[in-house]
Amino acid sequence: MQNNGYHWRNREIRQHVRVIDEASSPTLVLTNCTYLNAYTKQWLQANIWIDEDRIVYVGDKTPKNMNRTEVYDCQGKYAVPGYIEPHAHPFQLYNPEQLAKHAGRTGTTTLVNDNLLWLFLLQKKKAFSILDEFRKLPVSMYWWARFDAQTEMQQQDDIFHTEDVLEWIKHPAVLQGGELTAWPELLAGDDRLLYWIQETKRHGKPVEGHFPGASERTLTKMKLLGINADHESMTGEEVIRRLQLGYQVGLRYSSIRPDLPRILAELIALDLKSFDHLTMTTDGATPGFYEDGLMNVCIDIAIKKGIPLEEAYLMGSFNAAKHLRMEEQLGSIAPGRLAHINILYAKDNPHPESVLAKGKWIVKNGAEETVHQKIDWQAYGLKPLNLDWELGKNELQFSVPIGLEMVNDVIMKPYPIEIDITVDRLPEQTNEAFLLMLDRKGKWRVNTTLRGFTSKLGALASSYSTTGDFVFIGKDKQDIILAGKRIKEMGGGIVLVHQGKILLEIPLSLSGMMFDGDMKELIEKEKELKDYLQDFGYPFQDPVYSIFFLASTHLPYIRITQQGIIDVKKKEVLFPATMC
Repeated sequence: MQNNGYHWRNREIRQHVRVIDEASSPTLVLTNCTYLNAYTKQWLQANIWIDEDRIVYVGDKTPKNMNRTEVYDCQGKYAVPGYIEPHAHPFQLYNPEQLAKHAGRTGTTTLVNDNLLWLFLLQKKKAFSILDEFRKLPVSMYWWARFDAQTEMQQQDDIFHTEDVLEWIKHPAVLQGGELTAWPELLAGDDRLLYWIQETKRHGKPVEGHFPGASERTLTKMKLLGINADHESMTGEEVIRRLQLGYQVGLRYSSIRPDLPRILAELIALDLKSFDHLTMTTDGATPGFYEDGLMNVCIDIAIKKGIPLEEAYLMGSFNAAKHLRMEEQLGSIAPGRLAHINILYAKDNPHPESVLAKGKWIVKNGAEETVHQKIDWQAYGLKPLNLDWELGKNELQFSVPIGLEMVNDVIMKPYPIEIDITVDRLPEQTNEAFLLMLDRKGKWRVNTTLRGFTSKLGALASSYSTTGDFVFIGKDKQDIILAGKRIKEMGGGIVLVHQGKILLEIPLSLSGMMFDGDMKELIEKEKELKDYLQDFGYPFQDPVYSIFFLASTHLPYIRITQQGIIDVKKKEVLFPATMC
């Protein structure tokens, strides 16, 4: 077993050498295996010896000592490295363990995850303890250290202060800093951010940016300030520009930005010769987008778009390991690496028929193996919310003159409110709805309107948001009050109410943010949510992200936050939050 996610203990390493000396037997041997060598980009024939969770030998020899060895014949099959998702947000209704299990079934055996929710939900000591718990999963779970909250919070400095940020950076399960959404502050002279970046680099870890639409000048400045990677390219030309400036570039295929097929076609048209500094990411897609898997889907798209076969697999594995300084542990089938291996029916079919993670079968010959739950959520206080506030008419007083208008799933612009919003129900001939953000503890609220989300729905209540505060959207105050009552009884989740009837409940029993159950069940519930909302006039593709990003100040142009209604560009509070 690896110590803190990096190294094997001396006695384990000696045991691995004993296997090579045939003084001990490996636990598993894959025979007659045609595998992709990540270093030569060739398909080679070999036997692969595995001892517990580590690959110890790749070559033509068969061990003589096999008294405790399982033998698996790969004749006619192909082996590739376990896939790596280098940029996961593992809290999009699902929880990280749930995502890891689901990802592993389709060959994504390593996830590098956002730590943001741990910063909000857990004290540092407990957060580090839960990182250790994730090491017990067969899927490798690593993390990145946030420098900013991507929203305006009332007590942001209590979460992002130097001592804690540096402790996260130094943690061995943390592989990078970022993603940096507060880059405008960095450019404006925020030396604390620059110090954190420099400390991350001093510890040998890269820093990832978040630079949608950035100019060549801005990208150059960010390189000078220490940023290594970016996943926000929206065209092939933007990818090329970043590569030319020395960035590691992530190509995105997510539920709100499914850009990968188009970008790959553009890169081929631009005659890109080298793919070594490209990775792919699903960037925290919502549950239904993952129905068929994660990186296996991205690799399949790359192959079908004409990316050379070997390059497509390495973009989904080895390239990420190299960038994250983890190539001695991950991303290849070679001695000394973790035994993350996908076995395929055909070279050009990246959907594995068998999956090994840390040397254990997750899927074998198309049949899923049982993976028992490891995380004791209750031990970390991650349980249904105990709420002591009541939502009533006092909280549903609306008077501000400016509302939020949806441009797309996640972009909001300000608009002047010209209808009477003091009424109990807004008319159906408008596509405006009441919008309320309420503090988890009921201490403050922000009241405005949202145009473009629904034309008819009585109420949606959600404890799932960027900050974990409550969001209420709807046409009818009585329905909003009922939704608030029900979400309080549930201890958090998402509730739809219309004309006094509860239509749908999605319980998020882990601190009001995460579903505690099977991914397939959650996918069906999310589909039902989308169907209802589209029936009630939601015109876009991803309502879960629309709700989640209402408070996200890394997106233009106006947001509803803990501080109040914010003009994102000017960093100005237009209307402050109201104390309850």
